[in-house]
Amino acid sequence: MSRQAPAAGTAAAGGALTLEAVAGVELAAATVGLKASGRPDLVLVRLAESSRTSALFTRNAFCAAPVQVARAHLAVSAPRVLLINSGCANAGTGVAGLDDARATCARAGTACQVPGEAVLPFSTGVIGERLGARVPLERLLEQIDRCAGALAPGADAWHAAADAILTTDTYAKGCSVRAALPGGEVTVTGIAKGSGMIRPDMATMLAFVATDADVEQPMLDELLRDATDASFHRITVDGDTSTNDAVTLSATGASGVRVRTPADRDGLRDALVQVFVELAQSIVRDAEGATRFVEIAVDGGRDEAECRSVAFTVAHSPLVKTALFGGDPNWGRILAAVGRAPVDRLDVDRIDIALGELQLVASGQPVPGYDETRAAAIVTQPEIVIHIGLGRGTAGTRVWTSDLSYDYVRINADYRT
Repeated sequence: MSRQAPAAGTAAAGGALTLEAVAGVELAAATVGLKASGRPDLVLVRLAESSRTSALFTRNAFCAAPVQVARAHLAVSAPRVLLINSGCANAGTGVAGLDDARATCARAGTACQVPGEAVLPFSTGVIGERLGARVPLERLLEQIDRCAGALAPGADAWHAAADAILTTDTYAKGCSVRAALPGGEVTVTGIAKGSGMIRPDMATMLAFVATDADVEQPMLDELLRDATDASFHRITVDGDTSTNDAVTLSATGASGVRVRTPADRDGLRDALVQVFVELAQSIVRDAEGATRFVEIAVDGGRDEAECRSVAFTVAHSPLVKTALFGGDPNWGRILAAVGRAPVDRLDVDRIDIALGELQLVASGQPVPGYDETRAAAIVTQPEIVIHIGLGRGTAGTRVWTSDLSYDYVRINADYRT
């Protein structure tokens, strides 16, 4: 497998985001006026007739109107069109919001010559506002028609779509990989948005990934679950799960490479995980107000579930996150978070904690000769790794989070003003 795109997020440092077209996918973007900034806020994606699509959605009980409609459409039709808007979540909007979502699907279906049930809608933005109240619905429907007439298969269309789905993000997020499978070469390209209200089991994020491989539906569903578990379910910024979160995986089959054997499946899974992880990590790197990218690696657990519990308890600790923002190696906050994690009969005399290669705690005791200066140098770096050993088994996991800064509070205090 050879990777063709730079790491997702290089655009934030001034680099160019490189995306590759996926045969069988056409995209177009437009400006409706849902965003106060006046930036593009509507994306239409048309998938080849041979395509199969799998999707996962938020577990929030107050799921948005587009999530409800998308789930219903998936149950009765094979998706051919993805309709995405940013700037308005259309969540908490009741029957009127459902009507708006259905109306946009019907219009997109007509414009793309497919049934309305073959359209999956996605929205992101302010919760509590319906599409038809944010802008005149007819204007939105007209722009759907305009997008349908502008659909294009090239890399430029992917870049335009990556930009149009953003809200508080500071840069577009995307990744492309070419994978040399035993049956032939395939391309995987994905785009995502998200920077706040990020918590595992999805987040305030949308992600759309496509491949030109030919994959049967049961395997596609499995591949999406595996890739999501390895990526988007391992990120958190602030512990908040939103109402609109979704990730889709589409396989167009346009390459003619059939993924049927275990070797082909494993090769495609590796490529998908690479794309999904880069997209997930780019969300954390672009977290609202973030100055640190933090990996929390936990091992020595009885099973992965308890390792995840410890990792996320540390990742969600405001005291840990603010210390990291301040460059303060206050490892006592990490120790306290580990101690309150929901782990049955945790033996603190077996706990190890390290910052990078610097051991802080061994077998529950402070390490003699601890070097505060060296620890401070580690926590002022833009990327930090916290290692936690539980000393009770062989399982392990890792999650990714950010620090908590003044700007996070400012951004979210001013979000609607």
